[in-house]
Amino acid sequence: MQILFDPEEQLFHLQNKHTSYVMKVTEEGYLAHLYWGRKLRSSSTAHLLKMIDRPFSPNCNPENPAFSLDTLPQEYPVYGHGDFRVPALEAIFADGTSVVDLRYRNHRILEGKPALAGLPMIYTESPHEALTLEIDLFDPVQELQVTLLYTVFSQIGVITRSARLYNAGQQPIQLTRALSMSLDLPCSSWDMMQLSGAWGRERHLVRRPVVPGLQAVESRRGASSHHQNPFLALMASDARDTHGEVMAVNLVYSGNFLALAEQDSLQQTRLQIGINPADFSWLLEPGEIFQTPEAVLVYSAEGLDGMTEIFHNAYRERLCRGLHRHQPRPILINNWEATYFAFDEEKLLQLAEEAGQLGIELFVLDDGWFGQRDNDKTSLGDWRVNLKKLPHGLAGLAESIAEKGMKFGLWFEPEMVSPESQLFREHPDWCLHVPGRRSSTGRHQYVLDFSRKDVCDFIVHSVSEILSSAPIQYVKWDMNRHMTEIGSACLPVERQRETAHRYMLGLYAVMETLTTRFPEVLFESCSGGGGRFDPGMLYYMPQTWTSDNTDAIERLYIQYGTALVYPPITMGAHVSAVPNHQVQRITPLATRGIVAMGGNFGYELDITKLTNEEKNIVAEQVETYKQIRETVQFGRYFALANPFEGDFYAWMFVSQNRQQAVVSCVTKLQQANHAIHRLRLKGLDAEAQYRVELVQGMSYESDIYGGDELMYAGIAIPYFTTDFQSCMWKLSKLNA
Repeated sequence: MQILFDPEEQLFHLQNKHTSYVMKVTEEGYLAHLYWGRKLRSSSTAHLLKMIDRPFSPNCNPENPAFSLDTLPQEYPVYGHGDFRVPALEAIFADGTSVVDLRYRNHRILEGKPALAGLPMIYTESPHEALTLEIDLFDPVQELQVTLLYTVFSQIGVITRSARLYNAGQQPIQLTRALSMSLDLPCSSWDMMQLSGAWGRERHLVRRPVVPGLQAVESRRGASSHHQNPFLALMASDARDTHGEVMAVNLVYSGNFLALAEQDSLQQTRLQIGINPADFSWLLEPGEIFQTPEAVLVYSAEGLDGMTEIFHNAYRERLCRGLHRHQPRPILINNWEATYFAFDEEKLLQLAEEAGQLGIELFVLDDGWFGQRDNDKTSLGDWRVNLKKLPHGLAGLAESIAEKGMKFGLWFEPEMVSPESQLFREHPDWCLHVPGRRSSTGRHQYVLDFSRKDVCDFIVHSVSEILSSAPIQYVKWDMNRHMTEIGSACLPVERQRETAHRYMLGLYAVMETLTTRFPEVLFESCSGGGGRFDPGMLYYMPQTWTSDNTDAIERLYIQYGTALVYPPITMGAHVSAVPNHQVQRITPLATRGIVAMGGNFGYELDITKLTNEEKNIVAEQVETYKQIRETVQFGRYFALANPFEGDFYAWMFVSQNRQQAVVSCVTKLQQANHAIHRLRLKGLDAEAQYRVELVQGMSYESDIYGGDELMYAGIAIPYFTTDFQSCMWKLSKLNA
C-alpha cells in the first residue's frame, strides 16, 4: 500500500496488493485519469495520456490545439467548459450561470482515513491500515473548491472515493448535481453488470454490452430500492467467474442514487455513481461544506470470484461494526408467516416452546405487538405494548422465552406513521408532505420526516424506551413504503429539494445513536424485505432481511445476485411453509433448509403444525447449521453454478484456514434422462486430502479425495429425477 507523487510529471500513483490507480495533472491544471487495473511496478505512466485534435471538441488551450476537455479522461468532470459528456458536478451560481472550471490547486497525503461527517463509510481501526489522498480542485471565478478524497487500503483491497465541496466565496451556490465519483476508462469491449428486480425478486443479475450513449440504473424512491441496487460493474466481454477484468463500484448510501456508464463517440466509457440529481439540490452558503457519500471501487483481474472476495472481506471487516461483527449469528424463528397479526401471548409461547426444543436460539416477535395493531391500517408511531395481546408486556414475554432457552427479538417500523394513530392526530405535520397536495399512502401509512430534529428525537426516545423495558437482544428495523410528496414543513422554499438527502442524514444519525446506546442488540435492517440492502445500512446494522420472498427456488436467484457483492453473513435467509406464501410453490423441506443455510439461518412458519417427521428434519437442520455456521458466516464464498444460466445453482463456503468446506446444490426443473453433472470445487488446499460427507440429499458414500481432484476433476451431483431437489456436502481436511 502506497501513494506516490512524482512532482516532475505531476503524477499520482495509488497502489495496494490488488491494483494501481494513476492520475496526472495536465499542463492546463486539469486532473486526468491515466490507469486503473493490475498493480504496476512502474509509476512512469504519463505516456498513457494521448490527445488528438478532434472535430467539434472545443479547445481551452490555444497553445495545444489537441487539448480538449471533451476528450480528456477526467477524474471529476464538470459542466459548461467544453466537456459534452455527462458531468459529475453541476451548480447554479449567484449570477445565474452554471459554468464550472476546476483546476488543480494542491494535495495532501494523510495516514489513515478521515471520517465523513454524518455518513456511513469504510473505516479503519488503525491509521496504518490506509493512506488517504486529498486533491483540491478550485474554480477561482466562482470560488468553489472541490476536494477529491481517495483512500487506498493495505489489506482489504478496495479504493474509496468521495468529494467534499466548499463554498469559499461570498455568494451562495446551488448544487444541482454532486456525484461521489467519476472515472473515464479507455476504449474497450465492456459489458455492464447490474443487480435489478422488484419486490420479491431483488438483485437479479443483468449483464449486457455497453453501447454508445447512456445506460444507467437509479432509484428515485427515497431508498436504494428493491428495483435497483447502488452497484455497477464494467467487465471485459470475456470475463467470467475465474478470469477476466472486472471494475465495480458500490455506493455507501441508502437513498436516491444514480449509477451510469456512458460510452462516447471515441469508445471511451465514463463510469459514475452518486446521489441521484433528480429532485435534488443543495444550497451551499458561504463557508459551508457538502460531503458526498462514499463510493467503493473494486478491481479484479480474476473475474467475478476475485471481485466478490474483495467486497466480502471489506464489508465483513471494515463496513459492519460493533459487537456482532465477529460473533456467530443466532438461528432464529420469526412469527410473521406463522401468525401474521392474529396472535396472543399463548400462541407465541407455544411457538417458542417448540422452537426451543428444536434447538432454535432466538425468537423474534414481528408486526402487531403495539397500539391497536390488528391489521396494517393503524398504530404505526404508537410504540406502546398492546396489553390485550401481551398481558405481561414485553418483559414478561421475553422472560418466558428466556426460560425456554432462547433470546428475544422485536420488530419495529420507526420511519412510518399510520393516519389512524395518536401520533398522526397530534403531529400531522411530522410526515413528508406538500401543502395543498393530497398525500399518497403505501401500505396505509405515511413516511415520517426524518429531516426534522424533533421527529428524530421522538423516534430515539420511543425506541429507547421499548429497548430498555425488556431483555431484547435483536431488532428487525423495517421500512415498508417509498417516498412521495417529498417536502418538509421545516425547510424554506429554496431548500425543499434537500429533503430526501436530509432525511437520510437524519436516519443515519438516529441509527448511530440507537446502535451506540444499545451495543448488545443485534440490529437487522429490512425494507419490505430487500428494499434497502446496501452498504449504507450495513454500516449501522450488520445484517439485512434479504427478501420477503422465501420460496426456495426464487431465493436461488436472489441469493446468488446478493452474494456477488454482499457477504452471506449479512443475508437473512429463512425456511417457510409450503405452499409458499409468495408464489404458492411446494418444495421439499430439505431443499428449503439448504437454501436458507446459504445465509443467516432461521425459520418463518408455524412449527406447531409440523409433523413429527418434519420436526426431526428441522432439528437435524438446526444441528447441521451449528456445525457449519462459522464456515458459512466467516469463510470464503464461491459460486459454482449460476442459476441464471443453467438448471441448478451450486455454491460453497471454505473456512479461512481451509480446514472445512460446505458445498450445496439445488436443482430446478428436471429433464428426463438428463446428464450427470460434476461440480469443480474452489478454494481448497490442492495438496491436502479431504473427507467428503453428504450431509443432506440422496445416499452417497463418505470417502476421501484430494483437494486437487475435487477442484480440477470435480464431484458428481446425485442423479435426481424429481424437481427442486438438493444436496449438501461437508468437507473436512485431514491432517497429514
